[in-house]
Amino acid sequence: MTPQQLREFAWGLANTGYPFLWVIRPDLVDGGSEIKSNDFVEVIRGRGLLVDWCPQEQVLGHPSVGGFLTHCGGWNSTLESICEGVPMICWPFFADQQTNCLYARTKWGIGMEISTDVKREQVEEFVRELMEGERGKMLRSKTMEWKKRAEAAAKPGGSSFFQLDRLIEEINT
Repeated sequence: MTPQQLREFAWGLANTGYPFLWVIRPDLVDGGSEIKSNDFVEVIRGRGLLVDWCPQEQVLGHPSVGGFLTHCGGWNSTLESICEGVPMICWPFFADQQTNCLYARTKWGIGMEISTDVKREQVEEFVRELMEGERGKMLRSKTMEWKKRAEAAAKPGGSSFFQLDRLIEEINT
């Protein structure tokens, strides 16, 4: 993430007025001083929390979480979002992130994609739409459908349960 992307994203998120948790890994970001400035910290005081790590699955499972802005940086993040029923705003950069975002957005209907040339107005618009708009309601509904499918697949007799059982059987023979 470039300093310009960081600045635009940070102020777009701050301008929504919504409470948020932002996990921002220092090793993946240049120009972190922007979000540590007194101006930014003052604007988000009492409603924004910046950390460099969190137990993602536990956070996504919390009932107050209304959305997940993710770079789709791995299959685990995508699955955790689905399994917890949390719709996504996808911001892919490279590798499998593009594919994960494509599926979340077009195949499953559980996410929307933000431009890599991010502007604060777009971040604010997407977060507001996800939290209070019609598209956000549709995304939440679809995500809950996928959550139910994931739960059914993992139960005894479900497709994932069956395939894992087959794998174990194959290893043991």
